[in-house]
Amino acid sequence: MSLGQQSPGKDVLAGASPAGPGDRQADAPGPAAGGTSMPSTGVHYTGRRRFEFVYFAVRNKKFMLGFTVEVVFVLAAIFGPWLAPYGDQQFVAPPFLHPSIHHLLGTTYFGEDVFSVLLYSLRDSYMVGFLGALFAGLIGLAVGFSAGWRGGFLDEILQMFTNIVIMMPALVLLLVIGAYFKTHSVFFEGVFIGATSWPWVARAVRAQTFTLRDRDFVDLARMSGKRGPSIVIKDIAPNMASYLLLVFILLFAGSMLLAVSYDFLGLGPTNGVSLGDMMNKAELWSGLTLHMWWWFIPPGLVMTLIVAALYISNVGLDEVFNPKLREL
Repeated sequence: MSLGQQSPGKDVLAGASPAGPGDRQADAPGPAAGGTSMPSTGVHYTGRRRFEFVYFAVRNKKFMLGFTVEVVFVLAAIFGPWLAPYGDQQFVAPPFLHPSIHHLLGTTYFGEDVFSVLLYSLRDSYMVGFLGALFAGLIGLAVGFSAGWRGGFLDEILQMFTNIVIMMPALVLLLVIGAYFKTHSVFFEGVFIGATSWPWVARAVRAQTFTLRDRDFVDLARMSGKRGPSIVIKDIAPNMASYLLLVFILLFAGSMLLAVSYDFLGLGPTNGVSLGDMMNKAELWSGLTLHMWWWFIPPGLVMTLIVAALYISNVGLDEVFNPKLREL
């Protein structure tokens, strides 16, 4: 049997999956039978393993559905000021106009084009969600890694601090702060949400760190002379990368929901407009009583789709990262 006939058998014994049509086209033509070697398909499979996340992500229906919906709204938030038919102008038309070809979502009590206001509100809503997730993630990671790595007395102090923050009523605290600061900004709301929603992240990261700090690769890092912070950043954190990504998505969705709740109660930013602020104005100016559904339903529906897309993407990513849940 020639060497060219033995190569496929070697690939099968090595555990490589059978090459498909696309794989055969990617291989360069090998030498004639009796030559020194046959080009192996190992390079192709190494590349596939390298981009394993992309390979399974594009084949996961849940992730692609949520990701596609989210990209549409993110692009609308980025390019909203240029897509809005009436820009940031106010009182562009008579009030109480029903949706039409000139005003896709009608006009408000003040004659504002609802579609234009909706596009502008997406940017602030996303900004608050991102800031809230960022600050909550940073605080939660710092507390969780510190408690999980050091343990002992420091762990007890940090856990006591975490329990105190959990018991603090965030809504009441925001009301008290609002009594002293008459003006709120998007940055303030994002920082406040992040400062009050990190405890569950700290507990989850602490538990993961406790599990990983006794693994062999951590012992090897200690033997090599690495210090604690270096081991946490360069060895433990990368092994939690997929988990931390899922945590950030959940923080993002939770921050946006909290922001909408605060804005609807009139506790949000005093400058700018958001989805919660739109619903707040619709309620204050009798949008529900006047049956102006185009004023309060679109922002609520958009927020529902955004958060649902984030949660669906999170479920899809969980299946992508977990080999037992992957949809082959």
